[in-house]
Amino acid sequence: MIQANTTTIRQVVTKADRKAFVELPFRLYAQDHAWVPPLKDESMGLITPGKNPFFEHAKAQLFLAERNGKIVGRISASVDYAWTSMPADRGGGTDSGNWGYLDAEDQDVARLLIVSAEDWLRDEGVRRAIGPISMSIWEEPGLLIRGHDQPPTVMMGHDDKRYEAWVEAAGYVKVKDLHTWELDIRLPFPKLIQRIISSGEKNPRIRIRKVNKKRFADEAAIILTILNDAWSDNWGFVPFTESEIAFAGKKMKPIIFNDLVRIAELDGEPVAFMMTWPDLNEFQTDLNGDLFPFGFIKLLWRLNGGFSGKPKVKTMRVPLMGVVKRLQASRMASQLAFMMIEYIRRAAVADFGSKRGEIGWILEDNQGMNSIAESINCEINKTYRIYEKRLLGE
Repeated sequence: MIQANTTTIRQVVTKADRKAFVELPFRLYAQDHAWVPPLKDESMGLITPGKNPFFEHAKAQLFLAERNGKIVGRISASVDYAWTSMPADRGGGTDSGNWGYLDAEDQDVARLLIVSAEDWLRDEGVRRAIGPISMSIWEEPGLLIRGHDQPPTVMMGHDDKRYEAWVEAAGYVKVKDLHTWELDIRLPFPKLIQRIISSGEKNPRIRIRKVNKKRFADEAAIILTILNDAWSDNWGFVPFTESEIAFAGKKMKPIIFNDLVRIAELDGEPVAFMMTWPDLNEFQTDLNGDLFPFGFIKLLWRLNGGFSGKPKVKTMRVPLMGVVKRLQASRMASQLAFMMIEYIRRAAVADFGSKRGEIGWILEDNQGMNSIAESINCEINKTYRIYEKRLLGE
C-alpha cells in the first residue's frame, strides 16, 4: 500500500472493490460528451478471474486510489505469459509486463498509481513495463492521443487528453502507435480500385462469400486459422486460446451479420477474411452502463432493428482483417481486400443505412493495411499509443 498526503493506493480485493473499479470512469467522464459508458456487467467480467479466460494464461492485480474516503483513480498491472513468450522485437520477452485501465483525477494520483503498478510488476520479475494494455491486447490497447473529440467505436478505448503528458512524465516513451482510419462509405471508391475489384470478379479462381451464422463455430474456426497465420509476425500478436475463442464468440455473436463478414477463397481454399461490426456504442450511450431493468430490452430491440432483423446504424467498424502470409506480398492480397471491403460497404449502406466506416486498429508500420486504407480515401481519425519503460532492479 502506498500513502502520500491524503491519497492511499490499495489493492483490489473484494467484489465491492471491483465494482468501485468499474464505476469510477462513470464519474470521471460524466462531462465528457465523447465518452461512451461501457456495460458494467461486461466490464466486471473482463476483470474477474474465472469469467475472463485471459486469466488462464495471465495474472493481474488491480489498484484503487482513495482520497478522503473517495475513489479517485485506478490501474491494473498484469503479466501475460502468452505475451512474455513472444520475441522481444514483437513486444514480448520474459522480462516484460503490462499495466492498463489507468484513470485518475489528477497527475499526483496517476503518478502514485503507476508507481504501484511498477512495484507489483517488479516483484513479478518484470524489467520492461509496457502499457497501457487493458488487460489483453485484444481488449483495449493503447492510450488515446489523437481523436478525443470523437466517441470511440465498439471495443475501442477513450482517455482523458491529459493522460499523455502524465504517462510521459512518469518516464515512458513510445514503442508503437495504433491508428484507426475512417471514410464515408456512401462514396464509391476511386476508379482504379473499382477496376481492380471488377478484374477480381472476372477471375474464376476467386470467390468472396458471406459467412453463415448458422454454422458459427465452423466459420469462426476458419477465420481464426487465417488470423493466426496472417497476424503471426505482427508486433503484439497473442494467439487466441480455445477458451478465449469461445468467450469472444459468445460476446461477438449478437453483432455478427452474415453480409458484414466475408471470407475470400482462392481455388476453393479460404485465404482471407474481413469482419465488420455495427457500432454497438451507438446503441448503448443512453443506457449508462446498465442492462437492467430496461437496458437489455432497448439494446436487443436496437440490435434487431425493431422487427427488421438488421440494425440501422451510422458507423461500421472493421476490427479484424487478414490475408494468409503466403499471399501478403502479392497483388492478389490487395485485390481480395478491396473486393471484401467493397462488398461489405455496399451491404452496410443498402441494408443497414450506414454512412461511415472505421478500420482498425492498424499498427503504424503495417504498410500493407495502411496502404489499402489510403487507397480507398480513408483518413486517420484516432491514434492510440503504447509506451514502455525500463524498470530498475531493487
